[in-house]
Amino acid sequence: MYRRAPVPLYYQLKELIRDKIRSGEWAEGMRLPSERELCDQYGVSRMTVRQSITDLVHEGLLYREQGRGTFVRRARINQQLDRLTSFTEDMLNRGQTPNARVLSAGMCEADSMVAERLQLPPGQEVFRLYRLRTSDGEPLALELTHIYFPGCERLLEEDLEHNSLYVLLETKYGIALVEALQEVEAGLAGKEEANLLRISPGSPVLLTRRTTYTDHGHPVEYAVSTYRGDRYTFCTRLTREWR
Repeated sequence: MYRRAPVPLYYQLKELIRDKIRSGEWAEGMRLPSERELCDQYGVSRMTVRQSITDLVHEGLLYREQGRGTFVRRARINQQLDRLTSFTEDMLNRGQTPNARVLSAGMCEADSMVAERLQLPPGQEVFRLYRLRTSDGEPLALELTHIYFPGCERLLEEDLEHNSLYVLLETKYGIALVEALQEVEAGLAGKEEANLLRISPGSPVLLTRRTTYTDHGHPVEYAVSTYRGDRYTFCTRLTREWR
């Protein structure tokens, strides 16, 4: 550590830890040395160590577990927003094992929002599915999906814990999904969401609202999803129109 450098010691230590993570020297899931060990190793105060680690926790590179210590967090999932894919397809393309836990499934009357998005009269019965999505056993997202097409009640008979909903719609029901409108905003996890996603209440989450359309331009799905903010980054490419 360079005590005479213009950069504060806590920042120097933070960047040193960051470099160890980037290089792979400190691998995903590894427990960091204790605060006392870091103090002794780098000749800094416990306050300096604590500030460095706290900053990296807030940035999502590290996480703390009560009574166990501080660990290197797994790399964020970089989700591209230029293609229409399902959660299952995304995870398989990353070489991971996707899964789902159905929290509830059934028919319900469309409220005003669902009816508007699916271009239905309020009160129309639609299929409603609420699932916890996991990858390699790690909870990543909650999906609340509303589906409507003639005969959508048949989805109640499907295994939606082990099958992709999009694949079922396309291959079994002959519904071609070609485009979607999606909104993204920041939010905070409520108590129930936090419990299911294994994060602390009030943790940052990314909320998406997606309306998916068929090849005939009919909306067939309205989905509201809650993604862990510490595990996801949404990315898109922007181009500038020259005049």
